Amino acid sequence: MTEQPIRFDPTLQGPLSGVRVLDLSRLVAGNMLSLQLADFGADVVKIEPPQGDPLRDWTDDGQSLHWKVYARNKRSMVLNLREAADMDALLALVQTADVFIENFRPGTLESMGIAPERLLELNPDLIVVRISGFGQTGPYAAYPGFGTLVEAMSGFAARTGFPDREPVLPPLALADMISGMTGAQAVTMALLAREKGLSRGQVIDLSLLEPIFAVLGPEAAIHRVTGKVKQRTGSASNTSSPRNVYRCGDGHYVALSGSMQVIAMRIFDIIGRPDMKTDPRFSSNAARVKHRDLVDQAVGAWFAERDRETALQVMRDAGATVGPVYDIADIAADPHFRERGVIVEVEDADNGSLPMHAVLPRLSGTPGGLRRPAPGLGEHTEELKAEIARAAQARKGDAP
Repeated sequence: MTEQPIRFDPTLQGPLSGVRVLDLSRLVAGNMLSLQLADFGADVVKIEPPQGDPLRDWTDDGQSLHWKVYARNKRSMVLNLREAADMDALLALVQTADVFIENFRPGTLESMGIAPERLLELNPDLIVVRISGFGQTGPYAAYPGFGTLVEAMSGFAARTGFPDREPVLPPLALADMISGMTGAQAVTMALLAREKGLSRGQVIDLSLLEPIFAVLGPEAAIHRVTGKVKQRTGSASNTSSPRNVYRCGDGHYVALSGSMQVIAMRIFDIIGRPDMKTDPRFSSNAARVKHRDLVDQAVGAWFAERDRETALQVMRDAGATVGPVYDIADIAADPHFRERGVIVEVEDADNGSLPMHAVLPRLSGTPGGLRRPAPGLGEHTEELKAEIARAAQARKGDAP
């Protein structure tokens, strides 16, 4: 982390400067999506109900730290869309926008009278992102779209955890985060298509289910070809061995991967078991996976006799692929994270400064940046209403 907190600079530009995003979403997926766009210069306007985005209610020690991170670089406007005047304000903003993000249940926009067809009629160049749990179509379209449900139904939880215990859900909003990042990629592709004249506006049907299912890789193909369902293996792997988390003599853990044949052979030399290199039970990756319990016993016994730092140094010096298992306190103290600026210290009104993840990805020519802190509820409502009025006046002036 940097010694002096980074100060927000509202003059910073980015590759998405000039792109206006209306974000009507709630909680994580939509906020992750619009965060990626905001960090690279887009003018993201959070349209919040009078009670605010529920993400504001996710607190730690009384502070909305999720909001401080996910809502950086955005503006907040409060609109009660049950009120005609506020709906008119939204529709006026739509005419000035490039992107419209929502994560209501499928059919809700239609019931509000602002179906994508209506939005595209008002603004033919608009990119409409519809986030839902299971997509806008299909038997499950109307089901509540929480990440927990799709993490279970995608097959992810069934592959996570140990074989003699229950499936394990991720302890964070993983499906939402993956979907949000996928959505940001989809939006930039749609913007590029529009710029190239390949399309004008379009609708992006973004489910939470499909991106996290894609992360599972060739599961469907493996099931079709082998007829088998891969089972939970804890931290071991169905595809390579040695690969696991091992406990060192000082109680700390390391993660080791011998997914390449040459590295696996190297590991057997390091642990003083060159005999395993020619043993038919361990001489090929397929054989090692079949006998991975025996492999893990041998490797685990070596780590158990050494403290973590010694074990890491020996393994690294010999060319093995190994690393420590970190918690957030370890990360905060690690020199690589500091030098790379993985975590940046940012000015904060409540705490003086706060650490948060840096803008990603890293672009050498058109990097993103930190322009403004997360807004207070409705902080920019009047400012945006004035912009609406100016835009309406300009349209009148352009009318024949």
